[in-house]
Amino acid sequence: MDDTSEKSWIRINPPVFIASALISLILVVYAVGDTEGATAAFSAVNAWITDSAGWFYIISVAFFVVFVIFLGVSRFGLIKLGPDHSEPDYSYLSWFAMLFSAGMGIGLMFFGVAEPVMHYVDPPEGDPETVEAARNAMRITFFHWGVHAWAIYGVVAISLAYFAYRHNLPLTIRSAFYPLMEERIYGPVGHAVDTFAVLGTIFGVATSLGIGVTQIGAGLEYLFGLESTVTVHVFLIAIITAIATLSVGLGLDTGIRRISELNIILAITLLIFVLVAGPTVFLLQTLVQNTGNYLANLFHSTFNLYAYEPTDWIGGWTLFYWGWWIAWSPFVGMFIARVSRGRTIREFVGGVLFVPVGFTFMWMTFFGDTALHMVMVQGITGLAEAVAEDSSLALFAFFDQLPLSGFFSLLATLLVVTFFVTSSDSGSLVVDMLTSGGTDASPLWQRIFWAVIEGIVAAALLIAGGLQALQTATIASALPFTAIMLFMCWGLFRALRVESLKRTSLKEAWVMPKSGPGHVSWRKRLRTLIHHPKQSEVEAFLRETVYPAFQEVAAELRHQNLDARVQTGDDGRIWIEVLHGDELDFFYSVRPREYDPPAFVLDDTRRKRMETLKYYRAEVHLKEGGQDYDIMGLSKEEIIHEVVDQYERHYAFLNAVRSS
Repeated sequence: MDDTSEKSWIRINPPVFIASALISLILVVYAVGDTEGATAAFSAVNAWITDSAGWFYIISVAFFVVFVIFLGVSRFGLIKLGPDHSEPDYSYLSWFAMLFSAGMGIGLMFFGVAEPVMHYVDPPEGDPETVEAARNAMRITFFHWGVHAWAIYGVVAISLAYFAYRHNLPLTIRSAFYPLMEERIYGPVGHAVDTFAVLGTIFGVATSLGIGVTQIGAGLEYLFGLESTVTVHVFLIAIITAIATLSVGLGLDTGIRRISELNIILAITLLIFVLVAGPTVFLLQTLVQNTGNYLANLFHSTFNLYAYEPTDWIGGWTLFYWGWWIAWSPFVGMFIARVSRGRTIREFVGGVLFVPVGFTFMWMTFFGDTALHMVMVQGITGLAEAVAEDSSLALFAFFDQLPLSGFFSLLATLLVVTFFVTSSDSGSLVVDMLTSGGTDASPLWQRIFWAVIEGIVAAALLIAGGLQALQTATIASALPFTAIMLFMCWGLFRALRVESLKRTSLKEAWVMPKSGPGHVSWRKRLRTLIHHPKQSEVEAFLRETVYPAFQEVAAELRHQNLDARVQTGDDGRIWIEVLHGDELDFFYSVRPREYDPPAFVLDDTRRKRMETLKYYRAEVHLKEGGQDYDIMGLSKEEIIHEVVDQYERHYAFLNAVRSS
């Protein structure tokens, strides 16, 4: 079904790996070999997308915001991104740190000062360098860095996490199409979807690397007098890509998580310093007002295409941002999905949509409004001139007006480097998973290969046309993936709707009352509750009681012309399946699960004694995961009634789906 190679030294999905590598390398050769032609082509593509496809970006991103919020507040929000019994792999702090660092760290460093000042000096509408221009500059900045970006990431992340961890499909973009295409996702269409996702990721990450390295170069020039040239930028890309490669080699838990947590510490340090060293009361006031202004104008800003007053501004700003976020969405979405297993959709939406946005709004306010205060109130017009001359110098020109400027400029440069590393290593991990069919256990050389490719693409685009080439590549690569994301929403909604129907059926379906042996006496229930069986007892119960009960039910189902099977696993679990063709199959499993002894039986808390007192339960698992109840001690007849009860609920669910 999946053509991923099984060799230990190579584990790839050949159509996706080869196509993605070839297209990337062809672009690099073209950009470096014909720099003038590449620059002209990038300009033409950018103009066409702005003039002809801008409306498609605007309406699609607006839909993504509505869709993600709907998932969070609707009944779908209670569904877990994983089996019902799963728990999150990471703490809230580690989770927020990783998704934030991967999401937009370099961009905040580059645009935190530059964007508000640039909108203030050259606004899309209205008079420049006025109080109204300053107010609108912050509104526009909030709009570009607000919920729209994280809604785009959320669409991809929820889809991937849901299908991978709840339905055991590969952790690749194609899996989100399963409700629409079923097994055909493993064919040419699925390969094309994953290839577009890989290319979008490479160009999105390359854009961030290009932006990051220009700022690192500006920081080194400011601190040490090293001239910031394209040659220096390419050299820096090579060095920091090597660091990112080391992080990739260390893996998600050791490398990426640790650097992400370092990012958050450094970012909070800079944020607190600017708040204290800047106009503190003014910043707290503007944070509140900027947030209110953003919310009050959210609807208008979302759909504003400047159709009545055509301008190139929207292509260089809003459409670039939307394209950047969409191009990043396979990478950030898959990375967030990878670290979000076990959380409910509602918890996910609340965490991903609002927590990073809150931090981003503080960052943009503290840096942006401090810069505007310097220009408007303190009369430091040189800051605005420095930003206009070279936006990569904006942050360092900004720190030059604050105490301890050299130290904090060095700290900011270090933070850009660590953001650079997390973007590169996270992107390499995701691209490798996409090109290897969804596995996260691929050989090290493959992850190193993609880290190097990302660095080469970023260097080639910088050589071919600098930031404009990076912007154009991002917007162009995002266009086909926008359409893919719309289909992802459709497939996810269909799958969630079916699951919601099943949950309702399981809870509300009428079940025939049990009689005779179907009843469990209260004395027996108490004995079962208090008794703490050993592993051998549970395994014997599964073997001698559960297995024969399942066989008897399966035999009767087969007698009714249904395909029913009973199977056992290496971990001692036993399950019965009833296959329903194109409809959802029935699955009922009982498995032994280990528990620590309750406190009231612990007279001796030594580790050896604790191990002796461990007990086991025979827990029920359905297709959705563990159901947190134990059937240990039931008779064969009672187990048969239990299975039939669950099958009756499943059958009610199938009827609900047929009639919907």
